[in-house]
Amino acid sequence: MGGFFNALYATLNQILYAISHIRVLDILDIIVIAFIIYKAIGFLRESRAGQLVKGLLILFAMYVISDWLELMTLQWILSKVMDSVIIAAAVIFQPELRRILENVGKTKFARDRFFEDKENAVAESIDKIGKAAGFMAEKKIGALIVFERVTQLGEIVNTGTLIDATASVSMVNNIFFPKSPLHDGAMIVREGRILAAGCILPLTQNDNLNSQLGTRHRAAIGMSENSDAVVLVVSEETGTISIAVGGKITRNYNSVTAIAELHHLLITNENEESENKIVSVFKSINPFKKNKERKDD
Repeated sequence: MGGFFNALYATLNQILYAISHIRVLDILDIIVIAFIIYKAIGFLRESRAGQLVKGLLILFAMYVISDWLELMTLQWILSKVMDSVIIAAAVIFQPELRRILENVGKTKFARDRFFEDKENAVAESIDKIGKAAGFMAEKKIGALIVFERVTQLGEIVNTGTLIDATASVSMVNNIFFPKSPLHDGAMIVREGRILAAGCILPLTQNDNLNSQLGTRHRAAIGMSENSDAVVLVVSEETGTISIAVGGKITRNYNSVTAIAELHHLLITNENEESENKIVSVFKSINPFKKNKERKDD
């Protein structure tokens, strides 16, 4: 019993020593690690990677059990599988890993190209394309429109026909007119200009989607999974307007609400909000600010 209390006393002393010698940088270190873990959990929940982690845990548990029971054949097979699973995961989840790296690279400096004149051009193109989408929704004309953001879509543009023209309601309607040679593909919009049309987009591999979603919607989700683009879809069957971003799709927009959502996604500077949050965190743990408050008291 005495040994237990001695061990408990030693542990408490170590904890008190660690707390008494903690530094501001240690707190910052903990905050950064906690933020990374929080983002990793969110990523696992929102993507197919969650299923991969579950599968890896099951394989690891089977490996431990086979080692404990000395099941040599099963242990050998599992060891070979575990050796190659990291490479396989990198190949299978390449879109997710690419999206993570793109999000890391999104800084204020990466958005410096959106000067005021270009922002106005983007806003004007959103209004024109939104009105055209409302017209096509009424006539049940299918459309697939990709708004490029930070990630360049050169490989997608190369699959279609280069246009490079100012966006207008009549041009958008002509591109997606049922008898037009470009109506089956996607239209790419870069910095407020129609860059290309008739482009081929990657289809999503997500099998948990609503069965009512057709090829256009699956292509929109696939494009948003592989880049930071915002994709607008008009259903040919129902005339419903949908918007896909970040691998997720929201539906039942009309012309007005679609324009408002596109303005929010393409123009509103979300990075400034996130930077303000980071600054507020640093201010809350700033020791000089606390010392100054104590002197004022």
